[in-house]
Amino acid sequence: MQVPQLENDYVMPLAQAAALQRRLAEQVALQPLAGPVRHVAGVDVSSEWHGSLLSAAVVVFSYPELTMLETACAQHESAFPYVPGFLSFREIPALLKAFAQLQQVPDVLFVDGQGITHPRRLGIAAHLGVLLNLPAVGVAKSNLYGRWQTPKEPGEHTPILDPASGEVLGAALKSKARSLPILISAGHLITQQEALALVQSMLQGYRLPITTRAAHDAVNAYRRERKMEQE
Repeated sequence: MQVPQLENDYVMPLAQAAALQRRLAEQVALQPLAGPVRHVAGVDVSSEWHGSLLSAAVVVFSYPELTMLETACAQHESAFPYVPGFLSFREIPALLKAFAQLQQVPDVLFVDGQGITHPRRLGIAAHLGVLLNLPAVGVAKSNLYGRWQTPKEPGEHTPILDPASGEVLGAALKSKARSLPILISAGHLITQQEALALVQSMLQGYRLPITTRAAHDAVNAYRRERKMEQE
């Protein structure tokens, strides 16, 4: 899979990073999917507690069968600090290394993080979607930006609103009883309705979709294996 080359490996001051986020956010297009969805991918990044060595994983599934087809993992030493709102600058270089190994180009990416539910409308899912020119969805477990009413029953979802403008940025979905909602927001080349429907179709009775669960398991297993090799 062809991936873009990043200038300066995304090492830059926060003011410059924020300006780049605003420019890239202008390229985000929330529009209906251009074709059928036959392959979906889960994306996740892991590290020791705020450490500089990051591990990244991309796991590709057939859709709608949800058969795992391919896993790609990579490590990257990041010089960008952990700063809320700038996660993509820290994690995307590692993810691009993993994407470069893929044989199958996914039709939709499901990223552990935010889509446009971000103060500058460019969470990691939106950022990655623009860079790869692929439909991308943010599936987050915690809030970065926005407000919503907590859904009460499994299957219920409520809109995530911009606290300043009232614009709908995503959906808080009660995916499982006795669990906190997950926050779903379109990132690029997909509508919010499509993003929500796809996530719901991949839950399989769990709080998180299979794409997110598999990427989380893959990246942590890879990180542990590499750590043992280095000891």
